[in-house]
Amino acid sequence: MDVSCRDWMSALPEELWDTPLTNLAIPGSHDAMSYCLDINSPLVPSESDFFRLLDKLFYCFTRPVIFKWATTQDKGIEEQLSMGIRFFDLRVAHKPNDSSSDLYFTHLIYTHLTVLETLMSVATWLQSHPKEIVILACSHFEDIEDQLHECFIFSLKKLFGSKLCPRKESVPTLRSLWASGYQVILSYDSQIAVRHKELWPALPYWWANQRSAQGVISYLDWNKDLGRPDGFFVSGLNLTADRCYITENPKQSLRSLTYSNWECLSRWLEEQTPGSAPKSLNIIAGDFVGPLPLCSAVIALNLKLLRRNVDN
Repeated sequence: MDVSCRDWMSALPEELWDTPLTNLAIPGSHDAMSYCLDINSPLVPSESDFFRLLDKLFYCFTRPVIFKWATTQDKGIEEQLSMGIRFFDLRVAHKPNDSSSDLYFTHLIYTHLTVLETLMSVATWLQSHPKEIVILACSHFEDIEDQLHECFIFSLKKLFGSKLCPRKESVPTLRSLWASGYQVILSYDSQIAVRHKELWPALPYWWANQRSAQGVISYLDWNKDLGRPDGFFVSGLNLTADRCYITENPKQSLRSLTYSNWECLSRWLEEQTPGSAPKSLNIIAGDFVGPLPLCSAVIALNLKLLRRNVDN
């Protein structure tokens, strides 16, 4: 494992310690927990009745297809952390007809790992890396009512405790976070978050919904021309295939589609710049962040901030 990626935030030059985190280039994991999807789990309730019927009638055919197109990562969360990932796209849900309060992650189907046992691994990893900061973006929340939200939020506060950075008007820097002992910025995509000062609002995610590198790049460049959002935001380098494409390409998978487009995406990525300028980027998330060198490429972009300071 590359030590510089494992502790890349603490290894940044001191000249960047007072740079707002919203102006740094931060590697992210799209659908971070899809590496542990349970192929035998139910479909999520938001799927159409037609697709649910199709899955019921042709289960042996549909499940392998779902699995290879819903899986976006192949490394565990601790491995992703050690590779340099600092933003995690976490889609949380409660299984229908489950009498327990256990929550799982989803992407069409559910994971076999629960949310809390996964986040306990994150908390343990952070104890060994006290200067690394993670951004956890919890969203979707299928089949979760207010009472279960409150129970989940209570568990998150108990788990991370004083490591949770409260929602602020001013954007934190590495130096300010280190001074306060904060390591977790917790984004919570629900109106219930406003009741809790420890929770940050949902982060804008530029999702192209395209199956080619050029389609993704065109979408991201279009958004850049409009100007960056205030605060944290995510640029998704992840590809998407619709059901028509999947049906017509039975030998393909999300992995093969991502790999075949990576060279074009990586060339575009190398040209990007973090910072406060209207066309600068912040969090850059992708699929299969283990085998593909997304982390090192994104982290290296921060050196452009140093060169800019020297030029000025």
